[in-house]
Amino acid sequence: MIGDQTTTEETRRRIAANIASVRATIAEAARRVGRQPEKITLVAVSKTMPLALVQIAYNEGVTDFGENRVQDALPKIAALHPPGLRWHMIGHVQTNKAHKVAEDFDAVQSVDSLHLAEILNRYAGARDKPLPILLQVNVSGEASKEGMTPEETPALARQIATLPGLTVQGLMTIAPLAHSPEEARPTFRGLRLLSEQLQQAVPEIAWQHLSMGMTDDYVIAIEEGATIVRVGRAIFGERVHR
Repeated sequence: MIGDQTTTEETRRRIAANIASVRATIAEAARRVGRQPEKITLVAVSKTMPLALVQIAYNEGVTDFGENRVQDALPKIAALHPPGLRWHMIGHVQTNKAHKVAEDFDAVQSVDSLHLAEILNRYAGARDKPLPILLQVNVSGEASKEGMTPEETPALARQIATLPGLTVQGLMTIAPLAHSPEEARPTFRGLRLLSEQLQQAVPEIAWQHLSMGMTDDYVIAIEEGATIVRVGRAIFGERVHR
């Protein structure tokens, strides 16, 4: 397990090897279904990981990082934000922290309600350009999962699309925990089919992104059309639990 230990050359080599392995797996999965690997964005989930490990991943060419706790992410964002690096909010956004999310993150993948979108829009007005967002959909219907239902997404999307401070770029979902990666396929397929429906129902949005798949199931997600995968453990190792 990696904690706040001094970063060693061995750690650097291990993370570099992990990133190379994940990239190779992404490329293999994409080509297997006739997709272009370069069209798939790898978001390294850096939550609970120290800044030194994020810096290593950035030095290895990773440009997108995902955090799920605002208070943990802000010091990292302040310390590491060179041109081209993008910080993604991937966790549930509490409305009382929405102003910091809108100000400091480069994208929000977890917009799960019109209310949250309206608050983000209010604070995003101070940005140079609209804040890119994804709509989080609870495809599996699990009570423990955040997100819009697939049925209410079209109507909510139409309303959110009118907010000038935000740019809706697609959908995000989280698959249920499962014993086999294959069990996630219906969830990922459901999000892809919903995106195809939304392209017809809400054409004012481009719907170019599907963020789905994590360490255990990102291969299945790519086979089902993911354009963004969120991978943490396969890059950094086991998370530090507080």
